Amino acid sequence: MIFPRRRFIGSSLFLLGSALTDALTTPLWRWKHPLTVEAAASNSAVSQVQFLDVAQQAGLNVPNVWGGIEHKRSIIETKGSGIAFFDYDNDGWLDIYLTNGNRLDATWPPGKAPISHLYKNNRDGTFTDVTEGSGLGITGWQTGVCVGDYNNDGWDDLFCCFLGHNMLFHNNGNGTFTDVTRKAGLYQEKGRWGAGCTFLDYDRDGYLDLFVCNYLKLDLNNIPSESETNYCQWKGVPIMCGPRGLPADTNILYHNNGDGTFTDVSERSGILKPGPRYSITPVSYDFDNDGWPDIYVAVDSEASILFKNNHDGTFTDIAVMAGCAYNDDGHEQAGMGVAVADYDCDGWFDIFKTNFVDDTCNLYHNNGDGTFTDVTSPSGIGVNNRYVAWGCGFIDYDNDGWQDIIQINGHVYPEVDRYNFGETFKNPRLVYKNRGNGTFQDVSAEMGPGISERFSSRGAAFGDYNNNGNMDVLVLNLNDLPSLLRNDGGNKQNWIKIKLVGTKCNRTAIGARVRVITGKHIQMDEVHGGTSVMSQNDLRLHFGIGKNDIVDLIEVKWPTTQKVEHFPQVKANQILTIREGTGITASYKPKLT
Repeated sequence: MIFPRRRFIGSSLFLLGSALTDALTTPLWRWKHPLTVEAAASNSAVSQVQFLDVAQQAGLNVPNVWGGIEHKRSIIETKGSGIAFFDYDNDGWLDIYLTNGNRLDATWPPGKAPISHLYKNNRDGTFTDVTEGSGLGITGWQTGVCVGDYNNDGWDDLFCCFLGHNMLFHNNGNGTFTDVTRKAGLYQEKGRWGAGCTFLDYDRDGYLDLFVCNYLKLDLNNIPSESETNYCQWKGVPIMCGPRGLPADTNILYHNNGDGTFTDVSERSGILKPGPRYSITPVSYDFDNDGWPDIYVAVDSEASILFKNNHDGTFTDIAVMAGCAYNDDGHEQAGMGVAVADYDCDGWFDIFKTNFVDDTCNLYHNNGDGTFTDVTSPSGIGVNNRYVAWGCGFIDYDNDGWQDIIQINGHVYPEVDRYNFGETFKNPRLVYKNRGNGTFQDVSAEMGPGISERFSSRGAAFGDYNNNGNMDVLVLNLNDLPSLLRNDGGNKQNWIKIKLVGTKCNRTAIGARVRVITGKHIQMDEVHGGTSVMSQNDLRLHFGIGKNDIVDLIEVKWPTTQKVEHFPQVKANQILTIREGTGITASYKPKLT
């Protein structure tokens, strides 16, 4: 996050030579595909999709509390936290979990300390705060959150990272949660700074394991005083220190024992071999298509990590050899968030990673041979380097069948507003439209006030909270109200949404892969826990299918057995529930006005 090496890429060259770039980098078959032609033609049109911030109307009226407002004297005050979309009560509608923080040296009156909040979806576009009595109203510096049914009882549970002690909350199925951290074997006597987390079934035994990032070693009882924080500088301005110069920490892999408990297997699995890193956000996908989940970790100010699953309970960090540890200049970057998708529909998962200001974010294209190429510049993503970027997601906001990118931004130094650096503490969001030919176009200015409004934002979660076929965005804003960006207009094109329920695999079906085929166009995604930056997206998989009224074929590959189930000729614009071994067990078709 602080003091990464910087580079300035040839974004002007891209703008001047985009046509040549398209010709040189795009396979010929993509030019002939009707979805590609439609996507390219739409670039000159005004967007029919608008994002509107409806958080207050929806009832999300509790502000985030995170460190000082005018000045940050410790790195904990800059980090912020994640956010979650998840269906805690299994009613088919996304609920919301908002993390919260604290202030240094704060003494709160009884009942006034900031807490995390749980909001129930009322199914009418509004939410009710049901924190009281839920067991989730926790005070502390809570950072990351991920969701998964660790004990396969049919109810998704919540794992929360903190500066201090992480917590596992068991979903009791009646609107309440129980802290089972000690019972599950996850409590560590020595406090650590947990950042992001992700559930995965790395050994495919049908039980969800847990990967946790630890950022750096920080003792809240020894935070420097105000008078001791002027010896670090950024662009000549005195600021708090870190992460460089502060001790990094190691990550943790917990194996699920299948009886409600976990065992720390970090050492024997190879997770500790890269050594201490400033790790922030992990994601788990099968990047090499071998049927086993791998792990990618966005790392701040150091090389990022790609753990290849060796199929024997161990992992090997191959990020340097694979080409996704550094940027294309060979420099480490200040990685924050990460999103994964097969953005060019070639059958391999690609990676988008957010970074610090004065640097571009990365788009790593999966070459299908175990390596990645940093295509940030030729793809068009390299046109922006003026924001500190955090949350991010691949979402098909206009349902044209191609995954677009939304990037959430927010500076870490409030002091920046007092200097003429051409930077501000509060920033707008960015939207990159996938042109269907391997390139993206910055269309942020066309996307409505929800994108142009300015906050110092951190976590972001992506999902369809009102079940109308539009992908929406939930954003945590530092020391401000959250944003709920409602997508208006995305469902003018067709879509299909899929909820998977495992029986032989883990109940949440994390790691299950879905392919959606319309004509020659093949999309894919995997159910995944933990993503963006320290956040949790909707566990349902969403696919835009353009003008197609019928999905020719849906394929589901279940992670434990690797069995593939086929569902041909499925009507568009509905939410399907598919149960492993049983088939489609439910469907919901929204009534759109």
